Amino acid sequence: MLDFNDLLKFAVESGGSDLHLKVGSSPYVRIDGRLVPAPFGVITSELAEAIVQKILPAARVEEFRATNEADFGLSAGALGRFRVNVMRQRGNVGLTLRRVPTDIPSITSLALPASVQRLSDEPRGLVLVTGPTGSGKTTTIAAMLDHINETKPVNIVTIEDPIEVLHTDKRAIVSQREIGIDTLDYPSAMKHVLRQDPDIIFIGEMRDPDTVSAALAAAETGHLVVSTLHTINAAETVNRIIDFFPAYQQRQVRLSLAASLCGIVSQRLLPKVGGLGRVAAVEVLVMTGRVFERMVDSESGDEIEEIIAEGDFYGMQTFDQALLALCKQGTVEMRDAIAVASHPHDLRIALQSAGLLSTSSA
Repeated sequence: MLDFNDLLKFAVESGGSDLHLKVGSSPYVRIDGRLVPAPFGVITSELAEAIVQKILPAARVEEFRATNEADFGLSAGALGRFRVNVMRQRGNVGLTLRRVPTDIPSITSLALPASVQRLSDEPRGLVLVTGPTGSGKTTTIAAMLDHINETKPVNIVTIEDPIEVLHTDKRAIVSQREIGIDTLDYPSAMKHVLRQDPDIIFIGEMRDPDTVSAALAAAETGHLVVSTLHTINAAETVNRIIDFFPAYQQRQVRLSLAASLCGIVSQRLLPKVGGLGRVAAVEVLVMTGRVFERMVDSESGDEIEEIIAEGDFYGMQTFDQALLALCKQGTVEMRDAIAVASHPHDLRIALQSAGLLSTSSA
C-alpha cells in the first residue's frame, strides 16, 4: 500500500504546489501550474479512506459526514504545512492538498511592487488582494502580514478557513482563528473581533454581505483590514463588492468603500523563462481623488483601469504594464504574457514598440 508521507515527500521535493488524490487514478502533482502524474500506483478506495481517517481533525468529522466536504490545515512535520480539501466524488473520497509556505517570503523576495509594502504600512483602511485560485494570494498576504509583524508593535487578528500560514509573534502579537474550530463563521468572528483590541484584521475571504459590511465598518473605525476576493482585476473587485448588496444599498456601499479603501493588489502567476518556477504579474490600484470620484459614480467605473495606467506616480500599474515589464526583464516568455494579458492586442503593440516582438511574429 502507498505511504501517505511518501506522497507528500514527492510533492515537496518535486516543487509541487498541489497534490491530487483520486480513487482509480495515480496521484497527480501540480508543478509550475501544470498537472504531472506522480510515479506511484493507483489510489484505491481503501487507501483514500485510510488517509482521511488519519488526517481529518476531530472537529471536522461531523462536518464531513453531513456535507461530504471539509477544509482544514495539516502540519506534516519537516514536510511543512498543507491546506487540505476532502470531498466525495462518485461515492469515493478525493483529496486535494496545497502546500503553504512555512518560511514566509518577504515582499522584496517575491519581486512585488514597492506599493504593496506601502499598502501594508497603512495605519487604517481596507486593502484587498485578489486573483483566481492558485494565483499566489496566500503567499502575498503572508508576506504583507509578516512585514507588519516584523516592523510594528500591533495586535494582528486573523480569521481564516482554514488557517494556512502560521505566524509567530515578532514585534506584533498574532492571534489566528479558524472557522469551525475557533469561531463559528466569518460573520460571527467579525461581530466579536473589535472587542479583541485589534490593530490589523485579516479576513481570509469576503464571501457574504455581512462580512463585507463588518470589514468596511472596521476599516472606517481606524483598523487596517486585509482580505481577499476571487476577482481578476481591480475594477471587477469594486463591482463584486457592490454587487454583494441589493440595489437600494449600493449607493451607500460605494461611499463606504471609496472612503475606506486604501488599495487593491490583483495577481496572475506566469511560468518563468527556463522553467525556473513562477512569478506574479501584479496590478495595483492605490486610492486617489480620481479613483474616489470614479468609484462613487456608478457610471464611471469603466474608467478605473485608465486611471491605474496613468498612476505610476502613486505606485499604480495595470496587468499589461506589469507583463510588459516582466518581458523587458526577460523574466517571462512573451507568448505566456500575451496569453494572460487583459488586452492581448494592445500588449502585442507595446512589445513591438519596445523592440521585443517583430511585426511578422505578431
